[in-house]
Amino acid sequence: MARQLSQETPDSVLDAADQPLTRRAVLGATIGNILEFYDFGTYGFFAIQIGQAFFSASDPFASLMLSLATFGAGFVTRPIGAIVLGSYSDRAGRRPAMTASFAMMSAAILLLAITPSYETIGIAAPLLVIFARLVQGFALGGEVGPTTAYLMEAAPSEGRGLAVSFQPASQQIAATAGALVGEILSLTMTIEALNAYGWRIALLLGAATLPFGLWLRSTLPETLHRPETPALVIQPVGRSPAARRIMSLGFVILASCTIITYVTGYMTTYALNTLHVSAPLAFGTTLVSNAVGIAAALLGGWLADRAGRRHIMIWSQVTALLMTYPVFLWVAESRSALALLGGLGALTLIGTIPYSAFYVSMAEGLPKTIRGRAFATIYAFAIAIFGGTAQPVVTWLIHLTESALAPAWYMLVAGAAGLFAMLMMPETAPLKFRARRTSKSPS
Repeated sequence: MARQLSQETPDSVLDAADQPLTRRAVLGATIGNILEFYDFGTYGFFAIQIGQAFFSASDPFASLMLSLATFGAGFVTRPIGAIVLGSYSDRAGRRPAMTASFAMMSAAILLLAITPSYETIGIAAPLLVIFARLVQGFALGGEVGPTTAYLMEAAPSEGRGLAVSFQPASQQIAATAGALVGEILSLTMTIEALNAYGWRIALLLGAATLPFGLWLRSTLPETLHRPETPALVIQPVGRSPAARRIMSLGFVILASCTIITYVTGYMTTYALNTLHVSAPLAFGTTLVSNAVGIAAALLGGWLADRAGRRHIMIWSQVTALLMTYPVFLWVAESRSALALLGGLGALTLIGTIPYSAFYVSMAEGLPKTIRGRAFATIYAFAIAIFGGTAQPVVTWLIHLTESALAPAWYMLVAGAAGLFAMLMMPETAPLKFRARRTSKSPS
């Protein structure tokens, strides 16, 4: 796919903004994103062990809740990081902002990995952990906007959708990698060793990438000041009604995407606690959904380059809405491997496609002068508000209604809101310009 983005069509006349996207540019933006989301998510996989190491509560439930509360602290600083690093990327460039974000994330994960336990240094242990999580949230909040802007600006106009789709795909890859590391460590280490230091190994694997990641990102070409080919719609001026409209619609769509993504990530707990299926099947459901999500994210971007952003967003979202209730009804009634793996896998496949098209649509619709800050800030607030509450809300709904279909209703409400906003998004794909070039080429 990176090769496809780096090739020119023989009958195209490319200007400065259409220069081929190099493999190194895709690799630098994507790998850094993978590593940052891996570092942030790994904490969640080992919340029990981290709680036991850093918090003094004698009650295991209390230590777990303190650990999860500290995990949630990372969401608090995401909007701050989005504003600060996003603004920095719009002023100084995408590359320095991405490099700074990666450096802070790596330093925070290293601090988490080497901090002594509560038994060793007392109250300083949880304070250091909370500080590290706040830094992680700040860094990750400033990662998504500059990275998305960079991928869009570095790509040829005909390949922007596929290029930007590496952003959501990389998050799925990070989740899969974190789950696999946790699975491998749990299979190869004793429970005692895993609780004592195994989780530190998982964290250090992320920190070990610091030298390579810094080198890779610091050598990427800058895209901020490159001229862009015109899109199908006229770029709105910053803070204009058109820009505010795109940002408002973008927030609704990102909130919808966040809820659906986090409810999907809840499927392991849902399968174990509500459906009472075996642990291997529950964890297999999450792994299959993550793997399907990677392919679906890239497919959505590829399709958006060929059929336009709005067509892919709208029709895929409609299909996902029509599938949601039947799939959950099948899962709740049969509780079979086919329903969990096949049904939820198919729903993830269709449901992920529209959001890749949206990522590039919003990046193209925002003026370059505010693109990094606006995308990062909207994304961070959507994650902080709806990502941090999605799983508790689903748990509460299941308890309140005593229905295994409660997650479906929450996803349907979120999906319907996203569809409504998608219908009002403008088309930004440069399809007319591609058609114009083709018609001018010699027969």
